[in-house]
Amino acid sequence: MPVKANLWAGMLPGMLLGGLCVLVVVKPYEKALAQESSSQSQVIVEQSVSDQDIELMRQNLRDKKRQIITENLSLSETEAEKFWPIYQHYTDDLKQVNNEKYDLMKNYARSWGTMSDHDALIYIRRWLEVDQEVHALRSKYVPAVSEVLSGKGTATFFQLDRRISMMMDIQLASQIPLAQGKKK
Repeated sequence: MPVKANLWAGMLPGMLLGGLCVLVVVKPYEKALAQESSSQSQVIVEQSVSDQDIELMRQNLRDKKRQIITENLSLSETEAEKFWPIYQHYTDDLKQVNNEKYDLMKNYARSWGTMSDHDALIYIRRWLEVDQEVHALRSKYVPAVSEVLSGKGTATFFQLDRRISMMMDIQLASQIPLAQGKKK
C-alpha cells in the first residue's frame, strides 16, 4: 500500500520544521551568529521555551504520528481493538527513550561551545546508545504486534514507525551544530 503522499508532504515536514527546531532550543540564526563570532565559545540558548512548551510540542508530534499510521495502516475493527492498546504501550515506552534523547540534546546545546574532547566522546557514545535503545524497543514489540496483525500489517506498522522516526532524526540532526564547528 503506498503511503499517502499528502500526509508525508503536507503534514510531517511542516510539523518537524515547526517543532524539532525548538526541541533543541537553539535557533538557527543564533547558531549561525555563534559560529561566526570570534569567541565561538557558546551557542545562544533560547530561555523562553519551557519544558512544558516542549512537552506540548512532543505530544503534538505523537498525535500526528498516530494520524499518519491510522491513515496508512489498514486495520479491521478487531485488529484495531487489539492493536491500538499495544501501540499506546509502545508509544509510552518510546517516550521514555525520547526523554533521554531530549535531555541529551539540552545538555549538548548548553555545552556546545565549551565541550571538551572527552565530553564530545561521551555525548556521541550516549547518542548511539539511545539509538540502540530505540532499535531494541522495536524488536521487543514485533512479537506483540505480530500476534494481532498479519505479517504484512506488522511490517507496514514498523516501516511507518521507522520512516517517521528517520524523518524526525534527519530534521533534528540538521538543527544541531557540529561539535567541532567550522574551521576558519
